[in-house]
Amino acid sequence: MQYVLVSSCLLGNPVRYDGRSVPNGDAVLDRWLAQGRVVAVCPEVAGGMPTPRPPAEIQPGEVAATVLAGQGRVVAVTGEDVTAQFVRGAREALAAAQARGIRVAVLKEGSPSCGSGYVYDGHFAGRRQPGLGVTAALLRGAGLQVFSEKQWGEAGDCVAALEADDGR
Repeated sequence: MQYVLVSSCLLGNPVRYDGRSVPNGDAVLDRWLAQGRVVAVCPEVAGGMPTPRPPAEIQPGEVAATVLAGQGRVVAVTGEDVTAQFVRGAREALAAAQARGIRVAVLKEGSPSCGSGYVYDGHFAGRRQPGLGVTAALLRGAGLQVFSEKQWGEAGDCVAALEADDGR
């Protein structure tokens, strides 16, 4: 059985920066939960950050790859450099995936950790820009397929295709 890494906040766990969750019901997720496929992860909490915590963004002009390479920073709205916690959390998420042979992740869009299509631009003004969060980038770089919570169907198809290939 193919396990799937899923952002903990999407499962109803109050781990977001604001202490809330964003439960995201979907038939695919419901089926995975019933099958025991879901491995929950919150990279920011795994990296040592508290809940709640000040919002953080990748600095303007930088991307997740530069953060992972030690050349970019993730900074909280308070000015605190939280890069180390974001990188540590990304590594913890990758370790969890590797421990179970996970090849698919569904992560919270827009997050500086989990965004797979967009992140915020680093000015704390609510402006989005195309890009990846730190964890999403690390997971993709390790070969995982990363989807957002708006792509349950595609993620479900990907898991089915992987299992069909494994069955050959």
